[in-house]
Amino acid sequence: MKKFFALLLLLTLCLPVTGMAEEKKDPLAAWQPTFDPSGAKYTYILSNVSHPVIEGVAAGYRIRDKVWEKTNGQIYVDYRPLSQLGGEKDVISKLKLGAVQGMLSSSVAAANVADRLGIVNLPYIIDTFDKLDTFRNDPELWQPFAEGALSRGIYVADFTGYGPYGWATTTPVNTREAAKEVNFRIAQAPVNTDSYKAWGLKFTVMPWPDVPQALQTGVISGLDHTVIVCNITKKFTIAKYFTELNYAQGIFVHLINKRWLDKLPADLRATFLEVIAEESAATRQATRKQYEVQTAKAKEAGVQFYQLSDDEITELKKLSEPVLQKWGKKIGPDYLAKVRAKLGS
Repeated sequence: MKKFFALLLLLTLCLPVTGMAEEKKDPLAAWQPTFDPSGAKYTYILSNVSHPVIEGVAAGYRIRDKVWEKTNGQIYVDYRPLSQLGGEKDVISKLKLGAVQGMLSSSVAAANVADRLGIVNLPYIIDTFDKLDTFRNDPELWQPFAEGALSRGIYVADFTGYGPYGWATTTPVNTREAAKEVNFRIAQAPVNTDSYKAWGLKFTVMPWPDVPQALQTGVISGLDHTVIVCNITKKFTIAKYFTELNYAQGIFVHLINKRWLDKLPADLRATFLEVIAEESAATRQATRKQYEVQTAKAKEAGVQFYQLSDDEITELKKLSEPVLQKWGKKIGPDYLAKVRAKLGS
């Protein structure tokens, strides 16, 4: 009997250890390369702050594998999602210096790199999936954007996405008056700050890692973000309401250190950029599907969805005009006017 109790005690003591071991499993284990990268001639360190469950983030791994294949193992894309290299502002600094060679930057942070990149987050300009594709596929619209950060030593190769922006809130918001009662968390991004000031809404600028605790403790009562991100990252467990504002498309802008890119042999550089373009285009289509799937899952889980009336959306667009005028001077008024005309925004 004593031996039985001794064995039972031993098993009991082992259980927490086993649980802890499971909790400490590598969250990126499923995305490890199936090849040995040690023989690569060139290494491209690529950063992102989010989780590869999001299609726009997982694209980094697909780019890694396809670049390895197409260059016969000459270029290794060392992809580091989940903020392994720090927050976006820190990584942008490292990218400019060349300590990091690439970055899938959120659209909200892109304006911190160069003013022209802020166009993708201006309210009601590139606000649908179709407009996003038109913007990317029209050379007159895309080329000025791709070259918009060259003065900073950065080239824009392409972009992936994470869906249309809206409001995840702890109370229902189906009118602007209801929105005025919410303290929204917005990203550390100048375009967002200007937009929320113009809309007359309360907001708190906050790094993404601080959001869970702030939401749980009531420091904030709303998030400016997308259905895809909010559902996958479990924000809907607290913020159980979503207002489909659809004022901008969330995208990950693929930034490359121009000095590193120029050092690649011409043939490898062409292959490298070609793979990024192909995989980014495929990912944008996958993001459309992921948006539909995550919206359906959120609704099934009890998240209630709302929309502002057409009149209130019109009022938001009217209030946004001073922001567009201000940023038009930074972006280039002729360029912004051309984008608006071609997209019908």
